[in-house]
Amino acid sequence: MINVLFVCHGNICRSTMAEFVMKDIVQKAGLEKDFYIQSRATHRDEIGADTHWGTKEKLDKEGIPYTKRHATLMTKEDYDKYDYIIGMDDENMRYISKIIGSDPQNKVFMLMDFAGEHRSIADPWYTGNFDATFDDIMAACKGLLMSINKK
Repeated sequence: MINVLFVCHGNICRSTMAEFVMKDIVQKAGLEKDFYIQSRATHRDEIGADTHWGTKEKLDKEGIPYTKRHATLMTKEDYDKYDYIIGMDDENMRYISKIIGSDPQNKVFMLMDFAGEHRSIADPWYTGNFDATFDDIMAACKGLLMSINKK
């Protein structure tokens, strides 16, 4: 079982979009039994909130299923539970480090690295552009699956 955790600031936009996109990708590849995929927040702002309406609207438009959920906070214990801990931007990466401490097993990555670009995924909470965020997440999640399959 490959355990993947996507992380963003509030766990209602980018990390949830990545969670559901990745679940869809692995399901379509017939690999859903090989993966456990979740998402978390680095901050408490939205704890308990469901996925942002803009993320749901974009997932609906793309035909990607999602479920009702509640934003949850990342914990230090998540480091032991997950094989991949994936942040969306530089701020997320700093807070992931604060939460887990060191990364001796090299489990922590920035999502766009899997798309061949070391850069942040724009937060649609601020930009309002869920299309651009989706495009980045889709490309990076496809790259993540390819990277995992090479191992």
